[in-house]
Amino acid sequence: MQKLEKLLERVIRRVNLNLRGQDFDAGPFLRPCVPLRKLSQFYAFYGVTGRHPLRFHFSASNLAGSYFLGKCRVDGSVLYKSDIRGDELRAKGDDFHFRGVRMTLDQDEIISISDSLLVKTLVHNRSHDPENPEIFLVKNSAACPFANIHGSPLEGSFLGAFATVDLTTLHGCIVGAFAYVQVGELWHDRVEPGQIWLNQEGAFDFRYRFPAETLAEYIRVEPGRPPAGRFMEFLNASKGDFRRVFDVVHLAPVRFVPKTASLSRYAVIKPKTRIGANVLVAQRAFIENSSLGKGSNAQENCFIINSHLEGNDVTAHGAKLIHARLAENVFVGFNSFIHGLPDAPVVVGPGSIIMPHTIIDVKEPVTIPPKHLVWGFVSTQKDLLDHSVPLATLATSTRMTTVGTMEFAGSGAQFVAAFQNRIDHILESNGAYFDGRKKRGHAQKGQNIAYNIIQPYPIGAQKGIYPTIDIQP
Repeated sequence: MQKLEKLLERVIRRVNLNLRGQDFDAGPFLRPCVPLRKLSQFYAFYGVTGRHPLRFHFSASNLAGSYFLGKCRVDGSVLYKSDIRGDELRAKGDDFHFRGVRMTLDQDEIISISDSLLVKTLVHNRSHDPENPEIFLVKNSAACPFANIHGSPLEGSFLGAFATVDLTTLHGCIVGAFAYVQVGELWHDRVEPGQIWLNQEGAFDFRYRFPAETLAEYIRVEPGRPPAGRFMEFLNASKGDFRRVFDVVHLAPVRFVPKTASLSRYAVIKPKTRIGANVLVAQRAFIENSSLGKGSNAQENCFIINSHLEGNDVTAHGAKLIHARLAENVFVGFNSFIHGLPDAPVVVGPGSIIMPHTIIDVKEPVTIPPKHLVWGFVSTQKDLLDHSVPLATLATSTRMTTVGTMEFAGSGAQFVAAFQNRIDHILESNGAYFDGRKKRGHAQKGQNIAYNIIQPYPIGAQKGIYPTIDIQP
């Protein structure tokens, strides 16, 4: 296992060198999250379909428990139980649009991960970087458990636990635990834990930060210790169910699933679950005693328990719904935590948007009216006064607006339109609008995936390292 231990330390040194101007050591945050002795026990796996490009290259890396789809390359990295999703990679000849400028790709786009450490991290391409339109790059970077790298190339950056970088290129940046950024590009910046920041240059700027004492209850990160708090307690409770899914080769199929819906082989589907047409349930999702109406989806690392989704509802990567009732066309953002009670479910009206990294953990019944934007921490109905706004009201804003401690500047109309357009794109991409012939999406394209496994050296100095592997059509 000597090579694996040296690889881990080598990556940490490279991350630290790239962050040398920020007085930051990534090692104490990363080492407690990597169970070195277990990294030789897990297989990695990749998907083969007739609808996605096939090309994988792995060298000098550990890939324990990780999943790959699309064209991917991994060199000199440690990926532990991470999902590398390349199902939206552009192909040679496709157009790439950026700020009104159109470029044509000269070659197929590929996800390239080098000299990096990703722990239970989601990587989804959806690239927006005009400098490297053919390569979605993660280099000299590290991410702690349950971070999301969504359309966000990274160079020399560090993501804390449950952090999300969304359509943002990072160079030498630190993003704290449970922070969310969608700002286009950042250079040698530091985003504090619990900071929610959306910015579109010349259009709008949205900012909110969780109070430190609230954040500490849900996610606590201390050097030398693994992440702790209610989020981790909740996730640890489901470990046994996921262990069975990954240990068993053949699982009994879920009954009564429509032909236009797709349930990942690596999702946990518990009893009393109903799946509607055009529904997508991604790998590592957990569904129990819930109904997902037509066109709804549960993306990677989502939990939907004792809940009802009316239809065309988006549950983005890492979001959790417990005792919730969602009307049609509700969006629940990345890593949000919506926790109702058996006798007091959280009720969300049609067309509402729950911002990424929102915590709704109720002490009493809470109802969110139709077409509202919600953010921050909510535990009572009264809390909505400082943590929500009607979308129609926000759309009229043209100057600085504050609601509670949230600050918004710029064009509310552009902010609302951008969000609604993106939600529509997500639904279309996931196949929610499939009519039997047209508008096929991930729910239809991912129904027939063949999974192939690869394993590391089991003994010796290279124990835990995967052999160099090149897989082509």
